[in-house]
Amino acid sequence: MLSIRRVWIPLSAAVLALTAISVQAEESQFSAKLTGASQVPEPTTSKATGELKLMVSADGKKVSYTLSVENIRNPSGADMHLGPATANGPAVVRLFPAHGAAAKKGDFSGVLAEGTITAGDLTGPLLGSPLADLIEQIRDSNTYVNVHTDDGTPPANSGPGDYQLGEIRGQIK
Repeated sequence: MLSIRRVWIPLSAAVLALTAISVQAEESQFSAKLTGASQVPEPTTSKATGELKLMVSADGKKVSYTLSVENIRNPSGADMHLGPATANGPAVVRLFPAHGAAAKKGDFSGVLAEGTITAGDLTGPLLGSPLADLIEQIRDSNTYVNVHTDDGTPPANSGPGDYQLGEIRGQIK
């Protein structure tokens, strides 16, 4: 006669293994709210805001993104960086302009950039690394995004629409 305990233990292990596989196979979502107050080391006076939405594919081979902004002037670039909310770090993914897009002049509200990040898009200290390295940094809340602006007229960093070091920023969570 087979004891219930002998059957239960292997069955329990199988259920746990299947649960672990299904958890790993789910897409993961992350986001960031961008404001001038989040810029480091000096917050900006910008009234612009933004939101980055990320979706990590179930297989971990791509990260889809949408970067939307409101009330920004002269957006000239947007990058994902490594670093905590309290410090600046190196850029590791160019989000805008990308794929032949150009900087925008004047007031802009709407989707600034959208696309898919793969290992081939990684730059800076992640150049040549697997995408899993970026995903790990995102999961650890050690990434942020910022949007740069440039009015094309000296001096640099003169106010809203001309923050070449970054006008709005948000930590990815």
